Amino acid sequence: MAGDQLWAPWRLDYILRNAEEDPRRESADEEADCFLCRVVEADPSEDAANHVLLRGKRAVVVLNRYPYNNGHLLVAPKEHLAEPGDLDDETLFETTKLVQRMLPVLRATLNADGFNVGLNLGRVAGAGLPGHMHWHVVPRWNGDTNFMPVVGGVDVIPQSLDALYAVLRSEIDRAG
Repeated sequence: MAGDQLWAPWRLDYILRNAEEDPRRESADEEADCFLCRVVEADPSEDAANHVLLRGKRAVVVLNRYPYNNGHLLVAPKEHLAEPGDLDDETLFETTKLVQRMLPVLRATLNADGFNVGLNLGRVAGAGLPGHMHWHVVPRWNGDTNFMPVVGGVDVIPQSLDALYAVLRSEIDRAG
């Protein structure tokens, strides 16, 4: 097959991150290096730039900057905690309610046929940020395994994060 290229400039940040910014590295001050903690602590007026869709009292919903699929969300407690057992009941309830709230938003805006929802707990389980647990909400569609992964060895994400943010934020506002 010829060397056709897919243009995905949003991936360059991920590729070029230096060791200091890599969330997979060990850190003496893991919480200070945590991108979720930085998002939580940022001024809410910067939510669009940080792709924060919702802020609850104890949790946030953020677009994944390196998505597996279009619409890939992260739902995280505001507090830097590693395990579900570390959450108090109120935080566990709010994170679960935010996952529940986002499913119809993704269905309405992206026509998702299903979802993968889950946690990667610990590095060996695939957690890129093992110190700050977060749920992945990944929309899926019938037949979404297409020729690109088979022939090209790549996945195609058809929408920029900024455009997706605007569509999802509009639906959240509409739905209340």
